[in-house]
Amino acid sequence: MRSLTLSKEQLQNMLDHAALHAPLEACGLLAGNNSKVEKVLEIRNQADSPVRYVMDPLEQLNGFEWIESNGMELLGIYHSHPSGPETVSPTDIAESAYAVVQVILARVDQAWSTHGYWLQDGLVEQVRLIIE
Repeated sequence: MRSLTLSKEQLQNMLDHAALHAPLEACGLLAGNNSKVEKVLEIRNQADSPVRYVMDPLEQLNGFEWIESNGMELLGIYHSHPSGPETVSPTDIAESAYAVVQVILARVDQAWSTHGYWLQDGLVEQVRLIIE
């Protein structure tokens, strides 16, 4: 996947979710079709950590079931880096389990930035995020 399209409202929902949980990481699923996000699903970070996320297994399973029952695909996973960096961490790379876009919401100098990445076989490729 070379790009992922999100609405301004979806992006704002993710940023609000990240800001609400800072200084802990926040996470969630991005559902849709044809590289266009139709639904942002917030998932509780079971790790309660400022440097790591672990999706609550039951919420993640419920999210997957919702995506399937609504005729959508898992397009991405988002999580925050409340203290940076603006890129994927070695832990993100090592624990990447799905062939989807990884969206990082990073807070640097009190401002949030958003970046998309494709992780495969330990390699990282930037993905263009299109905000409409």
